[in-house]
Amino acid sequence: MPCRRTVPIRRFRLRSLGAALWAAMAAAILAAGAPAARAEVLVPGIIYAVGEKFDGSFNESAYEALEAFERDTGIAYLEVEPADSTQFSRAAAALARRGANAVVVIGFYYAQPLEELAGEFPDIRFILIDAVAEAPNVQSVVFREHEGAFLTGILAAMASRTGTVGFVGAIDIPLIRKFIAGFEAGARHADPDIRTLVSFVGTTPAAFNDPTTAGELARSQFERGADVVFAGAGNSNFGVFQAADDLGHLAIGVDANQNGLYPGTILTSMLKRIDVAILRALAAARAGTWEPGVRALGLAERGVDWALDEHNAPLISSEMIKAVEEARAAIIAGTLVVPDPTAP
Repeated sequence: MPCRRTVPIRRFRLRSLGAALWAAMAAAILAAGAPAARAEVLVPGIIYAVGEKFDGSFNESAYEALEAFERDTGIAYLEVEPADSTQFSRAAAALARRGANAVVVIGFYYAQPLEELAGEFPDIRFILIDAVAEAPNVQSVVFREHEGAFLTGILAAMASRTGTVGFVGAIDIPLIRKFIAGFEAGARHADPDIRTLVSFVGTTPAAFNDPTTAGELARSQFERGADVVFAGAGNSNFGVFQAADDLGHLAIGVDANQNGLYPGTILTSMLKRIDVAILRALAAARAGTWEPGVRALGLAERGVDWALDEHNAPLISSEMIKAVEEARAAIIAGTLVVPDPTAP
């Protein structure tokens, strides 16, 4: 599997923040992690989630973070794009052979193989995104998705004219259930009588790359009365967005700012700031302060959020913004508790 291979021209460039603000934030994070004079030479690497690198979602957000790191530090990175999740061990070995010593791993389905494999590469610090793997050289970054989804649920309920909203998830796993729980709770917070339809694309990780089935499920939900559907299915989201656009309804993106994919159709996107998480981890590795363990990011840490830009501003009223920001403040203060189905 080649690293840093030639890639096609992108149809969409991820921008979850304004370009200038994003660059300033990245520079500030990296400056804070500037190395001491005798720090080791850092060689970053990344193993992408299965799917397209320029997916307008997780992979592209990670790519943008690594690009920012290289641009601001002059430190080049290595990359591997596995064709399926079973290629993880080969991907890790390929990066190790090329000298990588800080490897970002994108995707919950890599958790078990990473936990089993990490000991074979004791000199590599792994940064696992979206899952937890127990090993002395692994830092696991997880998110309180239910908090961000709560905010998008408020927006969905306030935008709905039918009193029914929907959620199309990739597979029925605890991670996706966190999104659903937060989304449903947020919708009921805005409208106690709201109805939420839930569908899943499949039962294996392949469901994250099946836009055809996702589109069919979204169309079914629209036919049953939903007029806003949250797309929580990776690359399959494109099927949901297309269905919403074709039928004149609204969709909600996830992970990265997907508003620009279908301007006027995507009500908002629930952001998971993996770019920030990656930059912080690499800055710490560069400075010699990196530590293993679990990092949980929610609203208080700006690890999750919702996206407002020129592509969806006409869809968002001042009343909607007020309701969302009041809920954000209450969640951070602890006076509003969002249900987490994964909590013990």
